[in-house]
Amino acid sequence: MDYKRFDDKIVARIDRTEEVHEKLKEIALKENIKLASVYGLGATDDFTIGIFSVSKKDYKERNFKGEFEILSIIGSISTLDGEYYPHIHISASNGDGNVFGGHMKSAKISVTCELTINIIDGIVDRQKDPKTGINIYKFD
Repeated sequence: MDYKRFDDKIVARIDRTEEVHEKLKEIALKENIKLASVYGLGATDDFTIGIFSVSKKDYKERNFKGEFEILSIIGSISTLDGEYYPHIHISASNGDGNVFGGHMKSAKISVTCELTINIIDGIVDRQKDPKTGINIYKFD
């Protein structure tokens, strides 16, 4: 992984065999990012998504292995109790053009991944929503 910062934007490259969440966290902690939007694309051969069930208040996970083009990685960085908290989604297509997507639990890069992080000057923390069980933005 390598990256370069341009004022409030970071352009990053995640390399083959590296895991997206691990590298995103590494950048966020090193650059002291508390609030940002994230988007990217690339290729993966092993990714896991989650689909949230409100009635069960948890994620149903599904893993995909093979050759996939990452059509989009999109999400945010915020904080939960003052600590790094990512909320990232992924969509990826296989060789037949089928697209799979959801809440990104993990994604291992097979070729490369290009991310752009737009840093927002501020902090938005999260709190657990008792109705859904997810961590939602908390505005003071």
